[in-house]
Formats: sequence, C-alpha cells, structure tokens
Amino acid sequence: MDGVPESHTGWTFVTNHARVLAVIADNHSARIRDIAAHCRLTERAVQKIISDLEQDGYLSHVREGRTNTYRIEPGKVLRHPAEAGLTVASLLSLLVQDEVDRSPFPESRRHSPA
Repeated sequence: MDGVPESHTGWTFVTNHARVLAVIADNHSARIRDIAAHCRLTERAVQKIISDLEQDGYLSHVREGRTNTYRIEPGKVLRHPAEAGLTVASLLSLLVQDEVDRSPFPESRRHSPA
C-alpha cells in the first residue's frame, strides 16, 4: 500500500470527494497515484471515490492507452438537500482557481490602504 502524508484529525470543511473532484477538474488526465498524493489519501480510497462519483453520474472516464481521461458533469446538482440547486460547476469554482488567483491576497487588495 502507498504511503500517505501526515494524517489529519478532527473535521474539515471540504470532503474527500470534493478534493478528488477538484484535482480532476485541474487535470482531467491525472493519475490515481497523483490524485492520492495531492489529497493525502490512499490510492484505494481515491479509486473508491472515483467509483462513487462515476456511479452517481458526476464523473465519467475514457481509457486512452494506459491513461484515463475524466469528464466532469458540471451541471449536475450536488447531493445534499441543503445544497439544492448548487451545481458541480459552482462548487468547483470555489475549489479550483487559476494560478494567478491562488495568492491569499489578490493584487487588487495587496496595495489597498488599510
């Protein structure tokens, strides 16, 4: 079994399913090994999450040689009743950002007077 970076105890704001989906949104041909390392999960856990997402129609894949290319269904509505109407695309817009936006202080706020 592959090694997982340090474990985390306690609760978090984002589920492992959302983390895996965000990594795939960032790279549609990401390898399970890379997704697992990024999300700090085992490869087996990532395989199970991908299976869950595919089974419920949030994700599909096409095999190209030894590589899977994933397709996310952006208009699919999230599962929890409290998130009624919220789509996968709106969730991913919060989790996946352009490199420019990854700074905690966007340029427009960095030089603003206090």
